Amino acid sequence: MKKIISGNEAIALSFGDSGGVFASGYPGTPSTEVLEEVARIGEVYCEWASNEKVALEAVIGASIAGGRCLSTMKHVGVNVAADALMTLTYTGVNAGLILMVSDDPGQHSSQNEQDSRNYAKFAKVPMLDPADSQEAYDFVRAGFEISEQFDTPLMLRTTTRIAHAKGGVEQKVKIKPVVGEWVKNVPKYVMLPNYGKIKHVEVEARLLKLKEFAETTSLNRIEMDDTDLGILTSGVSYQHVKEACPNASVLKLGLVHPLPEKMIREFSAKVKRFMIVEEMDGIFEEQIRAMGIRVDVGKDRISYCGEVSPDIIRAALGDAITKSASPVADLPQRPPTFCPGCAHRGLFTILSKLNVFVSGDIGCYTLGALPPISAMHSSICMGASISAAHGMAKVNAIAGRTEKPVAVIGDSTFFHSGMTGLLSLAYNAGNALVIIMDNRTTAMTGGQDNPGSGQVLKGEISQQVNIVDLVKVLGIEHVVEINSYNLAETEASIKKGLETPGPYVLVDKNPCILRYRVKQPMLSVDHQKCTGCRVCLKVTCVALGLVADGDKMKVQIDPNICNGCGVCAQLCKFDAMSVAKGREKQ
Repeated sequence: MKKIISGNEAIALSFGDSGGVFASGYPGTPSTEVLEEVARIGEVYCEWASNEKVALEAVIGASIAGGRCLSTMKHVGVNVAADALMTLTYTGVNAGLILMVSDDPGQHSSQNEQDSRNYAKFAKVPMLDPADSQEAYDFVRAGFEISEQFDTPLMLRTTTRIAHAKGGVEQKVKIKPVVGEWVKNVPKYVMLPNYGKIKHVEVEARLLKLKEFAETTSLNRIEMDDTDLGILTSGVSYQHVKEACPNASVLKLGLVHPLPEKMIREFSAKVKRFMIVEEMDGIFEEQIRAMGIRVDVGKDRISYCGEVSPDIIRAALGDAITKSASPVADLPQRPPTFCPGCAHRGLFTILSKLNVFVSGDIGCYTLGALPPISAMHSSICMGASISAAHGMAKVNAIAGRTEKPVAVIGDSTFFHSGMTGLLSLAYNAGNALVIIMDNRTTAMTGGQDNPGSGQVLKGEISQQVNIVDLVKVLGIEHVVEINSYNLAETEASIKKGLETPGPYVLVDKNPCILRYRVKQPMLSVDHQKCTGCRVCLKVTCVALGLVADGDKMKVQIDPNICNGCGVCAQLCKFDAMSVAKGREKQ
């Protein structure tokens, strides 16, 4: 009997069904649900690591100890884990090891459109690219088998559409987990230069064997039909190809690195027009052209940016495209903003008022960059806010500028890669104000636990890291707790931090209102006092709107949305906002 599940759910299910024993990762859309589902099923040990590098290193240890294992992350997480990956490809494995990475074509929830197929080629490891939920399930088991057969880590790549779209999945017979022998093997696992030189030769030999395997594996298949057009593709692009060109011959790749050169030559020779359809980078096309194989349609007509669609494929072939319904004209824009009641709103309201330079980071608070708040001026990658602010301050000093930069970072991001930046700031006598927004969760990806939340992935109570104590241990003398719901207190604390030379850290300890279901008595507006000045709208809360009151437009509060944080009321100079009558004990 088939189950209708997402690609992420299929990977989690197959991990347990395929003898997996250990999984570790860091939450990041579109990969997050894999480990959450492993935890929900409850048959296999799994954990959130402090960052992707730590997750992969833990999985390497699990493999060395003899257990099939899985590490999950989004595409930018591989950048963090790359140091471990590049040596792992030399050491190989003891038990099957899969690095699952989710790419995000179209940047639905990411800072770039990085194509992880580059990493498979760079690290010289095999990569599988499923085209639906069933393949996501099947490729986990196949991945473990390939990993063990060739003594190699294997990358399993999904994209946003595969990760979240649902399809039918038929389970296979469950494999009972068997933990292999744990042995000491210094030449295999200790990459001193002399051992590394030997292992590099083995990696190159392994890649040649994998190329031979790519020619015969059922993971790659040819679907011959009309020979006027032949299309090479993989992953979700296969689904778009079948929709756009149902009668075309197709070479569908499941093993996308290394490529099956003989199969590609034979296929391209059988068709009059050879097309390559791939999202983002021209990984296939570059290698295939280097083989001397003609490519009639490829990246010259399909953009490197965004997702592929049936219409894009038809247009690349010069065919008429399907016209979609035109959008309704003049609809009001509704950019994303903080949740009603979010503690970040008060903090960024004050940062905007003070007109300071804010070095931002990756999290919900990145929304502080959007107008009308416009209080974040750089955002590079996880943990970069503190390091970048340190560099800004040093150059400001060289240039004779007195402005002190502000770095903002969330608690999960601080644990991920902000601690080292703060340590460097203290060590090198930096001059930045660092604000750590501790909402006790990894909020941006759905409220996952972290070392500061006090519990682990499966819900068990754990050691809760005290950020204030940790910051002091890292060498910061000035550490102050603030409450960003109190605007006057927050403004005074920020000004003190800016005026005090050297490193200064503020810790805003307010729980995520969604994760912890925080609810305060809602507010209402007294239209006798409201002048319609709209100053309160600067906080960009979706609970605030305008309503006609005589010849004026005045503010009103949506009772279904207001979370009672009181930030808007503190901006009102006419005392027009107060707790709604009858809601005092809400």
